[in-house]
Amino acid sequence: MKVVVLGGAGDMGSRAARELGRASEVEVLTIADRNLEKAKQVAASIGPRAQARAVDARDHDALVQLMAEHDVAAGAIGPFYLFEVPVARAAIDAGRPYVSICDDHDAMEAVLELDAEARQRGVTVLTGLGWTPGLSNVLARKGVDMLDSAREVHIAWCGASADSEGYAVVLHTMHIFTGSVPTFTGGTMVRVPAGTGRKVVTFPDPIGPVAVYHVGHPEPVTIPRFMPGLQEVSLRGGLTEGFLNWLAVVVARLGLTATPARKDRLGRLLKPLLPVLEKLGRPARPLSGIHVEVRGEKDGRPARVVLAAVDRMMNLTGVPLAIGALLIGRGQINRPGVVAPEAEGVVPPDLFLEELASRGIKVHIGPVEALA
Repeated sequence: MKVVVLGGAGDMGSRAARELGRASEVEVLTIADRNLEKAKQVAASIGPRAQARAVDARDHDALVQLMAEHDVAAGAIGPFYLFEVPVARAAIDAGRPYVSICDDHDAMEAVLELDAEARQRGVTVLTGLGWTPGLSNVLARKGVDMLDSAREVHIAWCGASADSEGYAVVLHTMHIFTGSVPTFTGGTMVRVPAGTGRKVVTFPDPIGPVAVYHVGHPEPVTIPRFMPGLQEVSLRGGLTEGFLNWLAVVVARLGLTATPARKDRLGRLLKPLLPVLEKLGRPARPLSGIHVEVRGEKDGRPARVVLAAVDRMMNLTGVPLAIGALLIGRGQINRPGVVAPEAEGVVPPDLFLEELASRGIKVHIGPVEALA
């Protein structure tokens, strides 16, 4: 198969590219990025099957042509609130399947509007298959399948700022702490202020307890859509450097992140300062984690199951993207339309978790616990 990784010179895209470069069925691997020199370095590190191409996600025609030359496109061009819809539209016009790590709730809401067009053209757009969303959604589906019936899915993530140096991650962090964000409660989608709803969640060792907050992520948008019957779907996240959570909330409430232009200006100001700011509460070993709790019934009694994972952010994000591209290329994912990982019949949870385990990413799947 021929695979193009869009944004393949970035932190997450290059990790996906390296994973794809290890797969024998990938005959041609194109590292496409606006930074051609860095893309060439990534391609050279992978080997002779990899090549570099310059790409500008704002050039629709060039993007369509590039995708049309490949069997699968893997998307890691962030921030996704700017680029997910244009790139997905290009995939539809090229008639090629596309899988991304889109992690912005508003981008997810917008790209879902392309579902009818994608189905009509017979194109699969699998959006949000990274860490969160992505692994989080697959674990939600796995947890729901372990119960007889499910009512609640509560997702929490934590990440060390020092676990990624990408500029898009800086913009994403500011974006998700800005304004009101979606959550699903009482069977209804509602909006809550970003940075509220503080809750301490215990992640697997060596992370432990971390304070997390309502932030703007796609899971409350897609999980109720693709897993009907749930009454509660919440998403909270936070940085393990607690001071940076506070800083993100403050700058958002001052209006400094109210527009993409303001985010960009502030992001460029803050990025050089992060090495200093990160020292305020920096963990000894920068890691990221995901924690999914599913509640419902088992054998006629209230029950819950917890599923979780801890690893480097680039592994938790880039490896699922690579697996998604491979599954599509093999024909194991072939559902036209705009879909999320938890949609019925899209990403088989057990197969996906086996693929992760074979690449050294361990997922903790707890037993089903009876609740009083």
